[in-house]
Amino acid sequence: MGQSLYHKLDWVTIGLYLALVIFGWMNVFSSSVSEDGFIFNYHEKYIMDLIWIGSAMLIAFVIIRFIPPKVYSAISWPLYLLMVMMLVAVAFLGVEVNGSKSWFALGPIRIQPAEFSKLATSLLLAYLMGQHGFSFRKPKDALTVAAVLAAPMLAILLEKETGSALVYLGFLVVCYREGMTGWILLAGIMAVVLFILTLVFSPLVALLVLTSLTGVTASFYARKPIIGSILTAIVVVLLIFLPSLMSIDAFSFLERFPHDIWVALIVGATSLVTAVIMTFRRAKELRNLMLGMLVGIALVFSVEFVFNNVLKDHQRARIEVLLGIREDPMGAGYNVHQSLVAIGSGGFFGKGFLGGTQTRFNFVPEQSTDFIFCTVGEEWGFLGCLFVLSLYLALVIRILGSAEKQKDPFIRIFGWCVAMCLLMHVVINICMTIGLMPVIGIPLPLLSYGGSSLWTFTIMIFIYLRLDLERWR
Repeated sequence: MGQSLYHKLDWVTIGLYLALVIFGWMNVFSSSVSEDGFIFNYHEKYIMDLIWIGSAMLIAFVIIRFIPPKVYSAISWPLYLLMVMMLVAVAFLGVEVNGSKSWFALGPIRIQPAEFSKLATSLLLAYLMGQHGFSFRKPKDALTVAAVLAAPMLAILLEKETGSALVYLGFLVVCYREGMTGWILLAGIMAVVLFILTLVFSPLVALLVLTSLTGVTASFYARKPIIGSILTAIVVVLLIFLPSLMSIDAFSFLERFPHDIWVALIVGATSLVTAVIMTFRRAKELRNLMLGMLVGIALVFSVEFVFNNVLKDHQRARIEVLLGIREDPMGAGYNVHQSLVAIGSGGFFGKGFLGGTQTRFNFVPEQSTDFIFCTVGEEWGFLGCLFVLSLYLALVIRILGSAEKQKDPFIRIFGWCVAMCLLMHVVINICMTIGLMPVIGIPLPLLSYGGSSLWTFTIMIFIYLRLDLERWR
């Protein structure tokens, strides 16, 4: 690569990256330094973090200076298959930490394949969706992408790493950018809403919401949308009074059947009749609505089974605390409670570097990794939190803006994948830290202590920066 091309490097992105890494080390130091002060011992997290940072800088230099861009599309399939095999292997051969077998131990160093799998998946998605003629309207292309996303997600769930698996949902935004229908995104959001409504209220409330949305959607396809909306409202009102109607003697025979079965049948039949009336002679729309309705009903009535038989005890406890079903500030809600205390005590300006009491006295578990943001909140206050969020927002926007300027679809798609991985990590981690999501264990990119995460995001960002240089040739 010619020396003149180096001047075209996106130095703003590099500056944002360095600012996050340096600020991250300061907070790792603050959350892990002992009362005796600075000790040069590689067992100390702040020393190991320096080693990880130094090695990450070396990797970044090698990527920019020595590795040709064409390598990445060529290795996308082999790297992806290797990562999937490592994900499966670590579930059986890995070291267990906090109930999760996600790490390979190499002496004092632990490597987490789940982090590197995001890089491999991003490269393969960029390769597949960047091919000439690719379209989500082709069943083969759509199923291939679905399989590429599903394989590592299932393997990561096998390791009980729910947080890392959730990051893969960000790739759906990339797929939407490349032509996937938006209904899939809406279906995912609706599934989460139905799950929460069923747990917090009841299956009937969830079904009422599902029926309402189905009717409203169907009314858009109706020849007379106003009539369709009125019909939907009538159906929903009738369903609200369903429990009272069931007490009438004429319906006493239903008592012989399980409650869930007749509720599902009545809701399903009513919704079917409503949708048929509104979408008469529109077979495709009717089919899609009914399929969505059936899947929604099945989801509602499977929530209890999944919650009680699939989720672990600590996962159920964290969800119940998050949704306000029960209070447990000294048990499942301890981490979040202490995190909120730490962030709140920081005020507007914070307590100053090394001045956080919650941080210094280790009230918050995993404060240098998953809960590093509460160190920021306590010692740097609201301004520090705003500074960190601004850096992340600027980094994501910078990458997305650059990606949209690319002529090569491989580079554009890979840029979107990098940005979405960053965004998902930031949103999940900070929402977890401030109690808006269950504690699922996921690092804050470039800030949290952890070599696998730092290496992964360094490699992804600098591969993109190297690929970005190609548009200047």
